[in-house]
Amino acid sequence: MVALSALWLPIVLSAVVVFIASSIIHMVVWQWHAGDYPKVPNEDRVMDALRPLAIPPGDYMIPRCDHPREMKSPEFMEKLKKGPVMMMTVYPPGPFAMGKQLGQWFVFCAVVGLFAAYVAGRALGPGVDYLSVFRMSSVTAFAGYSLAAVPASIWYKRAWGTTIRGVIDGLVYGLLTGGVFGWLWPTM
Repeated sequence: MVALSALWLPIVLSAVVVFIASSIIHMVVWQWHAGDYPKVPNEDRVMDALRPLAIPPGDYMIPRCDHPREMKSPEFMEKLKKGPVMMMTVYPPGPFAMGKQLGQWFVFCAVVGLFAAYVAGRALGPGVDYLSVFRMSSVTAFAGYSLAAVPASIWYKRAWGTTIRGVIDGLVYGLLTGGVFGWLWPTM
């Protein structure tokens, strides 16, 4: 067993490496995710129609019933039939400020590294070979980065291509995390 305190460097360094890798994926190889959120048809008309409604930032479902028994009502069924049926996230108006999200992403990367350290540290001792550490920490980090995205396609109709690309990103992040942990694993 290896104490978490002995794994602070791989936790932090793996977060830095994943942060850099994700920046490269999203800014240099941006085409990889370019189709994740296609432009809505008649974008200007849709924006012009929604703007006067002043919908506050948040997550919404359209149409939405207040109680499960309403789902079978003729009124609700008619709304579903007429459409549009959607889930949407409304952001505050104005330019994107990425600082807060980037900070949250880095903290998330460190938390995934912390879980990888915890699992590997409980399962493996000091001086274990690189491949054993790599496997244990990679799988744990992959699960942390990827598996929670799958239910969005199952339940909320997110395009499977978007989810699969995100899972592949998570695989890359998991492998990078495993590499850092294998490299910096304590020998004693």
